[in-house]
Amino acid sequence: MASDTHSSASDERYRFVVAANRLPVDRVVDDDGVEGWRHSPGGLVTALEPVMRANDGAWIGWAGAPDAELDPFDNDGIRIVPVPLSADEIAEYYEGFSNDTLWPLYHDVIEHPTYHRDWWDSYRRVNRRFAEAAAAITERDGVVWVQDYQLQLVPATLREMRPDITIGFFNHIPFPPVGIFAQLPWRAQVLDGLLGADVIGFQRHDDAADFLRAVRHIKGYTTKGGVVDVPVDDPDAPRSRRGITVRHVEARHFPISIDAAGFEEIARRPETQARAREIREGLGNPTTVLLGVDRLDYTKGIRHRIKAFGELIEDGRVSVEDVTLVQVASPSRERVDTYKTLRDEIELTVGRINGDLGVIGHQPISYLHHGYPREEMVALYLAADVMLVTALRDGMNLVAKEYVASRFDNDGVLILSEFTGAADELRQAVIVNPHDIGALKYAIVRAIEMPRRERSTRMRALRKRVHDNDVARWSRTFLEALARHAPRDAGLDPSAADPDSDGSEPDGDHAGARSESPEDLAAANSVFGRETADD
Repeated sequence: MASDTHSSASDERYRFVVAANRLPVDRVVDDDGVEGWRHSPGGLVTALEPVMRANDGAWIGWAGAPDAELDPFDNDGIRIVPVPLSADEIAEYYEGFSNDTLWPLYHDVIEHPTYHRDWWDSYRRVNRRFAEAAAAITERDGVVWVQDYQLQLVPATLREMRPDITIGFFNHIPFPPVGIFAQLPWRAQVLDGLLGADVIGFQRHDDAADFLRAVRHIKGYTTKGGVVDVPVDDPDAPRSRRGITVRHVEARHFPISIDAAGFEEIARRPETQARAREIREGLGNPTTVLLGVDRLDYTKGIRHRIKAFGELIEDGRVSVEDVTLVQVASPSRERVDTYKTLRDEIELTVGRINGDLGVIGHQPISYLHHGYPREEMVALYLAADVMLVTALRDGMNLVAKEYVASRFDNDGVLILSEFTGAADELRQAVIVNPHDIGALKYAIVRAIEMPRRERSTRMRALRKRVHDNDVARWSRTFLEALARHAPRDAGLDPSAADPDSDGSEPDGDHAGARSESPEDLAAANSVFGRETADD
């Protein structure tokens, strides 16, 4: 068991280590100028906390500020091990290669990626630093779980340093088709980095399939099912059908989720419900409230939904007095030129629509460019009759699941892009192609006019799905896969992630979703029993 003292990281060893770009805590300063650490509210933290406590865990990550040399410390039963980044590394590794090269490339080149060798060199250096930190604090035969696209080189580097460690990697964003991925000048090196893991997890079946195709096309390795034969120079390793010694790497999808029970608990609080009523009153008590909640990012389809809504008002199909769109666009990567331009475009469009189509006492769009605490977000979910998730490409999109989990009243309609991972699971949503503005307009009108019985039938099915496949089950299923690759004496306890589970597998039916055309929706009416009036 690790000590609670503040000894150097080299003196400490942990059975289970998470490596992520950011730490699970945020540095804060109170009114008296005293610095401290506040727990981050993210779903990943919620999912892994019980596992880390049960398995003597540590978390490696960047503290969020440049040139911050911080000693390891304990926070709520978890060892925190900060990894420093210089201002230049933040600009090159994080804002540069991670977010201006990999992010657009992995999101189907919605915006063009930028390729700079200096960025790549910084990415390699920072990934090695993370691997060194993990190697230094992990027990012999321990387990390291690496998170996301910023750290794709860590698995292979860590394996070179510590071949005894069992390594997992989870990619939270999409993985692109091989024709797009092949554009990356360092494509082979990235694949080599990922293949250092024992288990590689993706959000969607298609992402895992695209990764396996890239491995076959670029590396020439054999794959069977979700297993890659990675050649190794080890006479004791198993042999492939070709007669070469190999290491087996498992690559498949593990769709991430949320703390559904936690969101429902907040939604059931009287003060949350009172706040939801206040929100509607503040909007002028419209008949229908539409809601969009996103980071301000070009992948989220914010421009598309605003354009569709504006056209519906211009066409006279919805009334500005009756329908209001609330768009929360939390700040994101504000030092990157692409994001500055996107903000200007969206705010110009919102201003034009409100100026041209608004009336005294009612503006079509309530636009909010800042983030909110979870309690306020749940109140917004309860206040909204229709949730618009129109991402052009998204690994999962947890906002869709948060909306569903918050609707304990079994009401509300979710409009969901077919290009999100959530669309594979939440099939009772109104699925739409956000690039098709006409179809998006149709879906909005369909959602506004949907009878109560159909809304309730759809929402009940969505809520069952989200509760049955919550974030605890996600982490348990991944860790169970990882435990199959770990030595028996590693002592990893996946059940700690999901203590209430009965051990059954989640529903694995995740075939790709497609849009609901007018014909599709007409057919669905017969299934859901369309009425002419709410019941």
